[in-house]
Amino acid sequence: MDNIHPIFERMQGREDKERQLGQRGLTIWFTGLSGSGKSTLAIALERRLSERGILCRILDGDNVRTGINRGLGFSDEHRRENIRRIAEVCRLFIDTGVVVLASFVSPNESLRAMARDIIGEQDFVEVYVSTSFEECCRRDVKGLYQKALRGEIADFTGVTSAYEPPTSPLLSIDTEGRSIEECVEEIERVVINKITL
Repeated sequence: MDNIHPIFERMQGREDKERQLGQRGLTIWFTGLSGSGKSTLAIALERRLSERGILCRILDGDNVRTGINRGLGFSDEHRRENIRRIAEVCRLFIDTGVVVLASFVSPNESLRAMARDIIGEQDFVEVYVSTSFEECCRRDVKGLYQKALRGEIADFTGVTSAYEPPTSPLLSIDTEGRSIEECVEEIERVVINKITL
């Protein structure tokens, strides 16, 4: 570590970047079971915020695991490292004034607390996509629940690995029986004042 000399204090600051973009950096952290609607909501919210001229970046579990987190598995240690890296990337985007839409199962409170600590309490908005296990299984477009139930996938959240719902998310949304537009409008109402200057 003696050879590492950070240059953060010489770089253009976050306030300058936010002023340049005309928005505040923020992470909207979607958590919930696979199939709950996290990615669908993030994609729809990105489009909606983009229509307002707000620059967003989606970070999605499957996408991140094909790049920066390729090679990480689903053990407790690897899940922790997965979320740690993601949170660090979120912080980089926030420091550039970008709104990050982070869509990750992040199955327990300690992982989400670590992400919140890295990102910063004031820059972290937790959205619990609380769609039921039964509805997530019914949607199962990837066939993952059936494989997990047959024992073909180890450490699958909701089946062979526990999911701890958040104790105090800013927002809890059940996507079952509601339109994507209705859900996204609710999220937008809650977060827009945190983004606009």
